[in-house]
Amino acid sequence: MKEIFLSLLTGMLAGFIFAKMSLPIPAPPTLDGFMGIFGVWLGSALVELIIRKHA
Repeated sequence: MKEIFLSLLTGMLAGFIFAKMSLPIPAPPTLDGFMGIFGVWLGSALVELIIRKHA
């Protein structure tokens, strides 16, 4: 849980810095893009789970 909180805090800090510098945010601006990134993570997590289960 600590890692999740630190990741969120780091992301918020990065977003703040990008906004203050008037730079585009380095993240997908739509839900479609976010879901694509989430899908990549989920696929990777499932493969790791399957490998651990069958090892």
